[in-house]
Amino acid sequence: MPQWTIDEPGQLTFDQVDSLDVRIVAGRLDVLASDGPPTLEVAEIESASPLVVTYDEDARTLSIAYRDLTWDGMLGWLRRDRRRTVLSIAVPKTCKVKAGVVSAPAVVAGFERRTHVKSVSGEIVLDAVSGDVVANTVSGAVESRAMDGDLSFISVSGDLTVADGTPHRLKANTVSGRVTADLTLRPTSHVTLNSVSGDILVRLPENAETDVSVRSTSGRLVSTFKELSTANAPGAKSLSGRLGGGMASLSAITVSGEVTLLKGEKE
Repeated sequence: MPQWTIDEPGQLTFDQVDSLDVRIVAGRLDVLASDGPPTLEVAEIESASPLVVTYDEDARTLSIAYRDLTWDGMLGWLRRDRRRTVLSIAVPKTCKVKAGVVSAPAVVAGFERRTHVKSVSGEIVLDAVSGDVVANTVSGAVESRAMDGDLSFISVSGDLTVADGTPHRLKANTVSGRVTADLTLRPTSHVTLNSVSGDILVRLPENAETDVSVRSTSGRLVSTFKELSTANAPGAKSLSGRLGGGMASLSAITVSGEVTLLKGEKE
């Protein structure tokens, strides 16, 4: 299968790409959905080792990575040389995307099938990405804009921000990261947000229809929805109830983090 070693700026074009796997250390990564031919553009590269590009024409898969940068070994690169690469990749919106960065910021935009992003400390923006989305970070923040589909987020201290989200399923687990979500719920939406010490803030339309269950061991619970009732006991606080006719579900659980549920404008 065709393979290239990239050690200077340049551009490559491919015939068909159904699956993309890209991993870089530092710099910047843009992965964009496009109706044009699949294209890789390397704007900058500073590394003693070349970037390796492999294209499997039969499987229609494109791999872009340093040979010694594996998905499981990304954490160790924080203590190694910082290879700087600035990449822009354009592939069809139906392409399955797997993108990993160590400290580089990344933008992934416009995809609708399966997207998996992984970061150590780099910030990730998911712009109008739908379908099945998984985002894993250590301390890197993730921002999702115009979400429509399933999003699973796991982090140690990274923040999650969901702006203008219409999820089927949204699941977030973090230790100390903050979760902020501006959501419109479908009747079948399921939202589950878990944190140890990170705060959780959710904004829903004032005419939202969902069952709500919020619990914290010691964190403060705040709601501008009067339909919800609170209960306090030693070592346990809860906020629960039904908004509208229910159907959707929203659950938020923390140990010491504050949970705030705000009423937005009517949809």
